[in-house]
Amino acid sequence: MTGRVSIVGLGPGNEDLVTPQVRAALATATDVVGYFPYVARVAPHDGLTMHGSDNRVEIDRSQHALQMAAQGQQVVVVSSGDPGVFAMAAAVFEALENGPADWLDIQIDVLPGITAMLAASARAGAPLGHDFCAINLSDNLKPWSIIEKRLRLAAEADFAMAFYNPRSKSRPEGFVKTLEILKDSCGDDRPVIFARNVSHADEELRIVPLSQTTPDMADMRTMVLVGSSQTRIIERPQGPIVYTPRSVLE
Repeated sequence: MTGRVSIVGLGPGNEDLVTPQVRAALATATDVVGYFPYVARVAPHDGLTMHGSDNRVEIDRSQHALQMAAQGQQVVVVSSGDPGVFAMAAAVFEALENGPADWLDIQIDVLPGITAMLAASARAGAPLGHDFCAINLSDNLKPWSIIEKRLRLAAEADFAMAFYNPRSKSRPEGFVKTLEILKDSCGDDRPVIFARNVSHADEELRIVPLSQTTPDMADMRTMVLVGSSQTRIIERPQGPIVYTPRSVLE
């Protein structure tokens, strides 16, 4: 049997948001590799072996997946959201680039998923309707100085922004600094969307003016979206819609 690695996104949480392409890859997998909570989302079937691991061993996990595929296994590497957005696709390719030459012959497919960023945006309306950027606020794999530089430049360029991993228990000061930078750099009171557990039964969505935001409004299960200076709010009896027009007014 010829081995294969499929790197897939399981979406933001609701099973209805897992794509048919990803479901098909999981149905024929011999092995599933990933972070414990994501592996737990995969339904077991005959002949399937689960390989859960900790959150900070992405390269070890990727090497294991490639080793099994080189031996003929049908391996699926799972991520939440989309595997190419702050997730496992880059880790697998990093392991591939630095691995043995025979791994280069392995069939590797990246199957996209719906990101938390896009699910949160859809819940709010269309805050990412024009130019935007996504920034991972975790400083586990990059220094805070780079995060701060990117925040300031994104604010100067007037991007709408999407923040992943905004506020961990071990490093809560990062999001404190983030809000300080935005309040200092943005010349208007743009809307900020706090979308927690988006697509889950306990989903929470809160829209707050930037000036009224506080660090405790976010945790690691929260997607934070910040509008640009062009972002608008439509007030309705059913609840507000936040959107960024497709054209830019000078």
